[in-house]
Amino acid sequence: MNQQLPDHYRDILLGVGEDPDREGLLDTPKRAAKAMQYLCNGYQKSLEEVVNGALFASDNDEMVIVKDVELYSLCEHHLLPFIGKAHVAYIPTGKVLGLSKVARIVDMYARRLQIQENLTRQIAEAVQQVTSAAGVAVVIEAKHMCMMMRGVEKQNSVMTTSVMLGAFRESYNTRHEFLQLIGRSNQ
Repeated sequence: MNQQLPDHYRDILLGVGEDPDREGLLDTPKRAAKAMQYLCNGYQKSLEEVVNGALFASDNDEMVIVKDVELYSLCEHHLLPFIGKAHVAYIPTGKVLGLSKVARIVDMYARRLQIQENLTRQIAEAVQQVTSAAGVAVVIEAKHMCMMMRGVEKQNSVMTTSVMLGAFRESYNTRHEFLQLIGRSNQ
């Protein structure tokens, strides 16, 4: 671990009026640094490493959906968590992606300092790049601690973002089917 990060956490403790030498805080700078490195480990991963060749030939050309993929990220504006779930769909064109790889792609981008809007697009574009799908759709629903713990303190607010590529953008019926299957369509 880079020693600068624990030193910075020690400075933060001093800055908020704490004594980093008191018993309960003695190892906090190291623990906080280790936690931050874990929470931001997406920077150390590449799409190629995450997918690891897990593309498989398939005649399926119907929608594939992975629902309710839990995600944990940090808001790049306040360094506070946002927690939610992603729904990812694609329409294969000869190859399908290993199921766990969808969740790993979500994690790789979520484990970076983010805003939800960008996270949604990054996941969609990564799935599109890897699969060459006829279309990709991603919807993320998340609660943001920066809105719940500070500022307006709205405890029940949920932010929803979506990115629709290819067939999901071009076809109302395809988009509607996806939204209906993930329980987001009221029509």
